[in-house]
Amino acid sequence: MIKFGTDGWRAVLGFEFSQDNIIRVAKAHAKALKQKGLNTVIVGYDHRFLGERFALLVAKAMKKEGIKVDVANEAISTPNISFAVKYMGYNQGVMITASHNPYYYSGYKIKESFGGAATPEFINNVEGFIPTIDDLSLDESDITRVDIISTCIQKTISNINKDLLIQKEIDIVHDSMYGPSFKYYLEAFKDKKINTFFIRHHKDALFGEGAPEPVEKNLQLLKDKVKTTKAYLGIANDGDGDRIALVDEKGDFVNSQLVYVLLMMHIIKNKGIRNGAVVKTVSTSFLVDRICKDFGIEVEETPVGFKYINEIVLKKDVIFGGEESGGYGFPFFLPERDGFLSGLFVIEMLLLEGKTLSEIIKDIFSKYGEAYYNRIDLKV
Repeated sequence: MIKFGTDGWRAVLGFEFSQDNIIRVAKAHAKALKQKGLNTVIVGYDHRFLGERFALLVAKAMKKEGIKVDVANEAISTPNISFAVKYMGYNQGVMITASHNPYYYSGYKIKESFGGAATPEFINNVEGFIPTIDDLSLDESDITRVDIISTCIQKTISNINKDLLIQKEIDIVHDSMYGPSFKYYLEAFKDKKINTFFIRHHKDALFGEGAPEPVEKNLQLLKDKVKTTKAYLGIANDGDGDRIALVDEKGDFVNSQLVYVLLMMHIIKNKGIRNGAVVKTVSTSFLVDRICKDFGIEVEETPVGFKYINEIVLKKDVIFGGEESGGYGFPFFLPERDGFLSGLFVIEMLLLEGKTLSEIIKDIFSKYGEAYYNRIDLKV
């Protein structure tokens, strides 16, 4: 039985994630769209095995059901699909990715018109149609390919003070973990004083035979590169670019709880965005609550999964949301985890405050108390 999880349907390639099942899901999705009176979709894919082929398969299946479908003209990040839905006129988006899962997985994420993960109600409708799909025929006419990266980069970078990028020269290291996220930084820092060393930025559908997940055990290469280049900062994005991890100027890993706090503090203190709540999941540090209390900002807590954060975003004003897995969203721009914008905000914070990452963390601990975190993964 095909079931969607916290963010999409993910399954093992060649087993549940088969051509026939992809067609079934795409056609069920099309029926759910038509039920709501919607008919335009943008489809994207990352560097996963057969990603482009699966994206075109989805487009042909949906087109057969009467949906107008465009497909990205190159591998992109998941936030880019959300961006296209919110800012480029599409009713919904589909992203072919399994995010940080191992290479032998693929997946199907749905993004709704507001730019975030599909609501449980819509997913239930899609799942309800899947068993009814018997016709697996496709529309074999040409599929329109579109550039959605350029507009996304221009609009995303408008969220920061671009003058800072030409005032001080710094070196950073970016680890794409074999995903397409390097493209965004490469274009954003063109003609700027941000000298970027890129690692693992070539396409490898096997992800180095590991999982493109930005956790410390997978980032030794980034830590070493920051040390050898004496870089100011190390940034890693996962395989589909919606999550981020940081390494400070000493080559030390900065855990996801502290990244949450750093981004939240930058939004509240440096950018002065305070008209709304902060949302965290149950696994997020109480350091968040201490800081928000100091600024008089409400904190909402949800179960694990960004779709639960989005449920609150759709009901009230939210300035920032994130979770322990390293996904952080800025609803004033996009109600979706955004690894690229997170990276830009970290760089802006360092340039604005004129301090290193470790110094900023030390200042936060000095004022609000220290916080520590460790993650242990258990197979059950």
